[in-house]
Amino acid sequence: MPQLFARKPIAELQPDSASPHSLRRVLGAGDLIMLAIGAVIGAGIFGAIGTAAAGQTGPGGEVIRYGAGPALVFSFILLGAACALAALCYAELAAMIPQAGSAYAYSYATLGELVAWIIGWDLILEYAVGNVAVAISWGDYVTTLMRGAGINLPAFLTTGYRTALLSSDPAIHGLLETVPHVAGLPILINLPAFGIVMLITWLLLRGARESSTANNIMVMIKLLALGLFIVVGLQNIHPENYRPFAPNGFTGIHQGAAIVFFAYIGFDAISTAAEETRDPQRNLPLGILGGLAICTVIYVIVGAVLTGMVPYQQLAVADPLARALELAGYARVGWIVALGAAVSMSAVLLVFQYGQPRIFFSMARDGLLPQWAARVDPKTRVPWTTTLITGVAVACAGLIGDAAETYDLTNIGTLFAFVLVCIGVLVLRVKEPDRPRPFKVPFPWVIAPLGAAACVFVMWGLPRQAWERFGIWLVVGAVLYIAYGYRHSRLRMR
Repeated sequence: MPQLFARKPIAELQPDSASPHSLRRVLGAGDLIMLAIGAVIGAGIFGAIGTAAAGQTGPGGEVIRYGAGPALVFSFILLGAACALAALCYAELAAMIPQAGSAYAYSYATLGELVAWIIGWDLILEYAVGNVAVAISWGDYVTTLMRGAGINLPAFLTTGYRTALLSSDPAIHGLLETVPHVAGLPILINLPAFGIVMLITWLLLRGARESSTANNIMVMIKLLALGLFIVVGLQNIHPENYRPFAPNGFTGIHQGAAIVFFAYIGFDAISTAAEETRDPQRNLPLGILGGLAICTVIYVIVGAVLTGMVPYQQLAVADPLARALELAGYARVGWIVALGAAVSMSAVLLVFQYGQPRIFFSMARDGLLPQWAARVDPKTRVPWTTTLITGVAVACAGLIGDAAETYDLTNIGTLFAFVLVCIGVLVLRVKEPDRPRPFKVPFPWVIAPLGAAACVFVMWGLPRQAWERFGIWLVVGAVLYIAYGYRHSRLRMR
């Protein structure tokens, strides 16, 4: 039993640049901040923000979750504070352990192998499953753009089966009966979602430097799109839309925060780039904390402008920013913002698809997954096997999946990772108090427990279904660890 909680020495988590299983250091602090903005500003602000403001109802009109209304800005502030606490803990561990495994590697060094496996398995929910939601939202925006340009794809090629099955919109739900059927099954697939994931996968296979350059370009486009929305929106604020400010009280703010937490997922993803970062002890804390601060300010401004433009009840749509501009009489500007949103979500896809293969790569290098998952292309030094497999899996899930259904799973998985990282900081302070820390969490015995508690509090706002599915996911992961990881662990075998 003690072997299950054996900790991997931090010295062994320092990658050897001469090893054929190491990655190439090509990224600086600016690249990391841009990666953070690329990951964080995406489907959450362009998609989930509408549901967080208006709430969520089921196919029968029943209320699933209450919305925050104009008090959405407080949801963002609450989340920004919770994520800042976790970000400080991430920064300390990332500077100490500059390896590609992110929270998986940190847990291995602080809480032991079993917890490391759990967190590695859990991170699939954040990156891979989260990317399914982003890809579907991307498809919604692109379909809107094509429709505005006079190109109308058949509904059965732009709507996933799960989206139609769970939709409360009679027109979308009715597709189950009206679309072509094969062997009694409705043909409902989201081709745009599939296509963008495969394109991003191809780009990632070209190398980390090329992927970072593409991300920087997309980040500039998304910031310009949000800037345009803010400038136009500020000229069309109607104070009456702010009343009532918090229609569902703190319950709405809390549940709205649980929904829109998806907008904050990603600042931690840059820790997966630790092994490809120059001077990681300095640049990783700058990238994590700087990116989070910039994104929080942008979110609060966009939330205030959005709920001031139109009544919050009208925002429960796939493209709330574009819809708000359309309702305000700026359909053409809405089209431009929708274009920016599509580019924005492409950047999110890129960063998440960048992170997930590196988690698998790190786990395989430790023997917890088969060795083929640790293969690195000799020229690009990219973990090509896991990059390709992850891309195909996410693309196929995007064909039939539903975005709202995957938001909750992604949120709960990410929050769980944040909790373990906060705990890990305290464990290392006790186990190895004298180890050099290039970046230190201030007041760790206050910050780390508050960070863990804040994340648990946000998790509590998620629906019961999310907890049930999360539990099933962890059970499946435990079975896989017993069947393979435990028997092949390099640390345990030594």
